[in-house]
This record gives sequence, structure tokens and C-alpha cells, in this order.
Amino acid sequence: MNSKHKLWGGRFTSETSSLLEHLNCSLNIDRRMYAEDILGSQKYANALYKINLLTEDELQSIHVGLETVRQQWENDTIEFQNGDEDVHTVNERLLKEHIGKPAMKLHVGRSRNDQVVTDMKLWLRSAMQKLESLMLDLIQVFTERAASELDVLMPGYTHLQRAQPIRWSHWLLSHAWNFKADLDRLKSLKPRCNILPLGSGALAGNPFNIDRIHLAKELGFDIVSQNSMQAVSDRDFVLEFLFWCSLTGLHLSRLAEDLIIYSTKEFSFVSIDDSFSTGSSLMPQKHNPDSLELIRGLSGTLCGELTGFMMTIKGLPTTYNKDLQSDKEHMFKANDRLTSMLNVAIGALRTLQLKPKNCKAALSYDMLATDVAYYLVRKGVAFREAHHLAGQVVSLSEEKHISMPELTINDYKTISDIFESDIFNIWNYENSVEQYKVIGGTSKQSVIRQIKFLEQYCNNINNS
Repeated sequence: MNSKHKLWGGRFTSETSSLLEHLNCSLNIDRRMYAEDILGSQKYANALYKINLLTEDELQSIHVGLETVRQQWENDTIEFQNGDEDVHTVNERLLKEHIGKPAMKLHVGRSRNDQVVTDMKLWLRSAMQKLESLMLDLIQVFTERAASELDVLMPGYTHLQRAQPIRWSHWLLSHAWNFKADLDRLKSLKPRCNILPLGSGALAGNPFNIDRIHLAKELGFDIVSQNSMQAVSDRDFVLEFLFWCSLTGLHLSRLAEDLIIYSTKEFSFVSIDDSFSTGSSLMPQKHNPDSLELIRGLSGTLCGELTGFMMTIKGLPTTYNKDLQSDKEHMFKANDRLTSMLNVAIGALRTLQLKPKNCKAALSYDMLATDVAYYLVRKGVAFREAHHLAGQVVSLSEEKHISMPELTINDYKTISDIFESDIFNIWNYENSVEQYKVIGGTSKQSVIRQIKFLEQYCNNINNS
């Protein structure tokens, strides 16, 4: 395409290198924003009409023409040309083909610098709404399972070593609270994303005194940007979104890692449904948790999108630079990957098969050593001394090759006269779990409190 036909070609006297044409073209990426670009153009046309830069006939012609362009996108009937650099170029070219000269008035006072960032915010606003819905679904799956599997006991772990008995439902909710925090962070990002940059021009502002506040209302933005130079180069909202995707991905990865471990034969607490598992081309017996492994792996690529774009941003001079063309690719990739990860996580968790007997069988009396210390504390012993004495009980049982409940009262007395026959009352896993009644504990009362809180949280969002 000859330079004089480009949006910017007036001062150029030679053809653009085909190599640069290829590198400069972002249409294969930013075409996803065709609807947002059309919407922004329609509302910008309204602003131009309000200040008499468009006649009523020209305004109507632009609206009708842009709707025709929208239909072409939706019906996939657009014939692209070599000079189509981006979605903005295509939409303007097609509009001119449909309505002629009025299309050439639409861009007055507007730059692709403020146009593209407006499109991105419109697109991201919609994407975040869909992600919010997925996050809500995920939290609800956790709470539903926690409520229906409330009484299942299992080992809790630190350092991947058996630590203390807990409820399976408490483990489920430990992840639900992470995702609740993620959802809160996503909701807090929305107002910072919803600041209108349109009307900033290339960098100096708009010289035609358009009503930016009314334009913001028409496009559903909360407020308008206050500095045109900052507005056209601002991609903090992209970085925040990429960070949010990365952190949510890390939480998904940790969930996946737990479930991968719990699904091994060595643990066998859960079984991943066949619909979210794969087999081996060599070993017929294999039942691989590929859905969870993919989530774990893709979480790293989300972090890569964040760090990659941070390095793009860090050295840029003020206002728009073409380096920012990569912003959309990072944003789209992160959104798409996280959306897939969330959908798979929801499906895998919903169809997960719990094995309560195996969970209970994994409990061992050494996990109640802390309860021995608590027993002594309740009898007035300082905790550090109680901890030491409980350690001696563990050591004696190992020395005798028997479990702690099998020690006699005389064995206990050799360690401390404080031990009485009621020490044998602590060797009950259910009683152990039920002592943690404080807010945040693993007792049934506390877990039910968590479930109710999260259920109400989800209901409030659904009804808002």
C-alpha cells in the first residue's frame, strides 16, 4: 500500500519496507478489540457532533457505517489489505468505503495513542467481568464440597510431613480463602482500569473542547484522566492485571500440587476423574493428572507475561512509544490462559472423588503429640516445659516401638508425675480436631462458620 494512503503517510516520499510492514502490523492481535474500537468511535462521533464538527446527517452516516463494519467482523467477510496495520486502520478504511467523506472527519482531535488505550480498557473491563464470574464459580465449588464432606478427617501437613489432624473441609476452604482474596483484588482493580483516556490526543490533549466527562459516561467510565501525557503511556492497568493473573495462577498451581500429591498411590486421598485425566502411550495402567499438571505449568507462563511486560515498561521515555504494541499480546495471553486454567480447575475439583477411608487411615497417633503438650498446659505446666515433656513421650514410645496410647500410666509417670490416667482421653482424632473452635480453626463449628461466610460473600456478589 502506498504511504500516501496510510493514516500517517502524508509526509513520506518512499514506500515502507516490507520487513517493517510485517513487524509493524498488529492486526492479528488487536483485531480482538474490533467491537470496542467501533463503540469508542461511535461515542467519539457523538462528542464531535455536540461541538458542531459533525452534522446530524454525518453522525447518522457514521453510526450506520460502523454498524455495517461490525457486521463484517462478526460475519468474517472482511478482505484485509497489505496496508492494514491494526484494527483502527481497518475500521477507518472500511468506514470510508461504506460512507465516503464523512469517515474522514471521525478522527479529528483523536490519535491512535488515546484510541488504543481506550479500546484496551473497554476490552479488559469485559474480560474482568467474565473472570470474576469464574472466580465466583470456583469458590462456590469449594464451599459446596466443604459443606457436603464436612466430617472427613485427614492429616494436615507442614514440610510435607504429617503434622496435626484436620478436616478435609478445612483444607478445601484454605484454598477457597486464597481465591476469595484474588477475587477481592480483581474487584479493586476495576476502578483503576475504568479511567477514560480518550480525549488525550497524541500527547497534548484535544484542541476542540470535546465533553470528556459526558464521553466517559457514554462509554461507562467512572472518571476521565487528568493528564494527557500520562494517559497515553499509562499501562499500569495492564501490569496490575498481569500481576493479578500471575498471583491467581500461583494459587491455582498450589491447589494443583496438593491434589497431584493426594492423588498418588502413596497418598490415595483423592482420585482425579477420568474426564480430567490422561493415560500413557506405553503403560496401560497409568492414570495421569494432566489437567492439574497443565495448571501448574501454565502458572509459570503467566508470571512470564508479567515480567516480560515489566521489562518493556521500565525504560520507556514519557508518552507513547511503539514498544507498547506488545501490551495487548501480554494482556490477551494472560487472560486466555487463566480462563482455561480456571475452567479446568472448576471441572477437576467438581468431579474429584474423595476417599474418606484412606484419609482417616493416614492419621497416626504421633500427630497428637501436640495434644500431649496441651494436656500438660491445661494442668498448669508452662508451654515450653510441656513441649519438652511431650517430646520425651514421643521418644519413649519410639524407644519401646509402641504407639503413645500403648504406653502405660507408669511409663508416663517416669517422665512426669503430672500425668494422670486422663491422658488416655486425648487419643481421639475427632476430639483433637474439635478443640480448635476459635475463628479460623478446624473444628466443625469453625468450618461451618467459614462456609456460611463464603456462601454469604458469593450471594452478595451474585445479587449486586
